[in-house]
Amino acid sequence: MSLLLFAIMLFSLIAHDIIIYGLSQGKGQLTIVLNSRPIEDVLQDKTFPDSLKYKLKLINEIKQFAIDSIGIHSSKNYSTVYDQHNKSILWTVTACEPFAFKAKEWTFPFLGTVSYKGFFNKKEAQKEISALRLKGYDVDVYSPSAWSTLGWFQDPILSNMLYRTDGQLANLIIHELTHGTLYVKDNVTFNENLANFIGDKGAENFLILKYGIHSKQYLDYEHSKTDEKIFKKYILKSSYRLDSLYSTLSEKDNQTIKKQNKNKLITDIVRGVNSLPLFKKKAYFRYSLQAFAEKNTFFMAFSRYDSQYEIFEKEYLEKHQSNLRNYMIFLKNKYPSL
Repeated sequence: MSLLLFAIMLFSLIAHDIIIYGLSQGKGQLTIVLNSRPIEDVLQDKTFPDSLKYKLKLINEIKQFAIDSIGIHSSKNYSTVYDQHNKSILWTVTACEPFAFKAKEWTFPFLGTVSYKGFFNKKEAQKEISALRLKGYDVDVYSPSAWSTLGWFQDPILSNMLYRTDGQLANLIIHELTHGTLYVKDNVTFNENLANFIGDKGAENFLILKYGIHSKQYLDYEHSKTDEKIFKKYILKSSYRLDSLYSTLSEKDNQTIKKQNKNKLITDIVRGVNSLPLFKKKAYFRYSLQAFAEKNTFFMAFSRYDSQYEIFEKEYLEKHQSNLRNYMIFLKNKYPSL
């Protein structure tokens, strides 16, 4: 018993920060769960807009479709609603070394190693950002539209989700449900790329089934991806240009010159957005300006979420004949999940 007590005390000393962080995150998540309302109650609420009630009913349809047609695990997720009052409630911090595409990683019990860290407390997120910048990291912080607790909590519908188009909403819900169905330890890039792929293909299939392949809902969703695909491909290629630059640098090189060369290339990349055949060129150019502040983390985000889409699509088309359910079954059998 004394040996066990000593081991517990030793772990507590070593993992003090992890324990404090875990308690803070648990408190934040529990606050959201306890203040969420069942969908049935919201649908009976006369003060809740009918247009948003339609989206709640649509989420029920999306969930059932994901279970029946994709092989997503059945759960009580997205059966309650949390009103976030149009405010951010979670801040996610990512970081990357300044002259290499090597993400800062955090290790947590059960989850393993991940390349982002969430905070329900904005001040705590800002403290983390300041500490990372002092260590020389490029840093980014953003507020996610949704997240999966991988079954630890009952994930609610966040009120801001309801302002998305039908296609965007289907993509988001299926993306997060995919995490709850298949999540590989220590492989964030695989998990996010997979969820992005399943979310996209799942949304396409759902819209076709519900509205038809010639429907406005389906066509709007497909058209919205035209610019997105071009921009993502450009940013991923641009990250290779930066990586090539970093491969020529060494620790002995002058830091000021290294930063100047890096900033010059980022400037060239941002300017290049104006040459892309985009319908919403101004919007994407404004978006690309974030690269000046976020630097490597801006490019790393595209790698984390979009670098493997074509790999998944090729396997999906050629080996599984575009059958998303069969493909999901194959993936669940192939990869160990938490």
